Amino acid sequence: MRCCPTSTLHLLRCLRLRSCTRRGKSRLPLWIRELWAYMSLLVQSLYFNSLTDSDVVFDSVFEPVFWTVDYVTRWFGTVFVCLVVILVSSIVGIAYMVLLPLILNTYSPVWIAWHVCYGHWNIVMIAFHYYKATKTSPGYPPTEKNDSPFVAVCKKCIMPKPARTHHCGICNRCILKMDHHCPWLNNCVGHFNHRYFFCFCLFMTLGCVYCSISGRNLFLDAYKALETNYQTSAPPYTFKDKMIHKSIIYMWVLTSTAGVALGALTLWHAVLISRGETSIERHINSKETKRMANRGKVYRNPYNYGSLNNWKVFFGVEKRSHWLTRVLLPSGHTPLCDGLKWDVFPGGLLRCLLDLIC
Repeated sequence: MRCCPTSTLHLLRCLRLRSCTRRGKSRLPLWIRELWAYMSLLVQSLYFNSLTDSDVVFDSVFEPVFWTVDYVTRWFGTVFVCLVVILVSSIVGIAYMVLLPLILNTYSPVWIAWHVCYGHWNIVMIAFHYYKATKTSPGYPPTEKNDSPFVAVCKKCIMPKPARTHHCGICNRCILKMDHHCPWLNNCVGHFNHRYFFCFCLFMTLGCVYCSISGRNLFLDAYKALETNYQTSAPPYTFKDKMIHKSIIYMWVLTSTAGVALGALTLWHAVLISRGETSIERHINSKETKRMANRGKVYRNPYNYGSLNNWKVFFGVEKRSHWLTRVLLPSGHTPLCDGLKWDVFPGGLLRCLLDLIC
């Protein structure tokens, strides 16, 4: 009688599985074996193929740290927005209750008109762009099947990614032309609200510089007054005078420090806009430049249309009057393109160039 090889092989597999099961039960509990299998899988995932490099290993090891930072940033986003509103409101309140009466009583009519017009214009621009930056969606790639071109597939969303699209761990989704996630906005800075974010930083910097320069003499007088008051035994100032002096000092210190910090941030983003790149693309382009240089080639940013044209595309300027209506005045216009397709010269830019030539 001949033995069937298939039956024999099946019998050996069953005996082996049964012996392994009994051996595992006799040695370690199930939860320990599951934990050990999970940890082994994590270790093996660090070198599972030849494409693994130091960046992949770093991201894998520090994934819990990144997750914690993302969670804390997401939770503190509302707190940061409230803090911005409180600080800006306090400066505006001091300007109306303390500085404006002094301006009306001491300055000439020309200077009064200048301070009133510029101050209110600056406040309107700050409030408008901050509100739009926080409430405007940065732009998301479509989740349904369509004919839009894409350059990769997101390994977290498992969805096609158009050009210049990156995944945000805090928002937990892909963002069109993502620059960064701003906790002060509690929102991502992407294709549709990048202009609002930059204009907010720009006009906030101008407002801080304006308050710092125009209030410098008031700050020195208030500081000397408080210092003299502390050194003398008899207080020559009333409680109201002390509060006015402290308010002026608070306003000048806050606007000066914020102006320096925001000024540096605004300048950095202005350089990036002039180069036609975002904060994320800055790192990508730097790596590509080094990689191409090692091969003896020159890397060129495909989204760099020239400094002036980059600014026109960024602000959505299609004709000369738009520098006033879309840049110096509040405007809710959308960008020239949809963020899914990026041409060398978008149609709006071509019309703008033709208008300037004609």
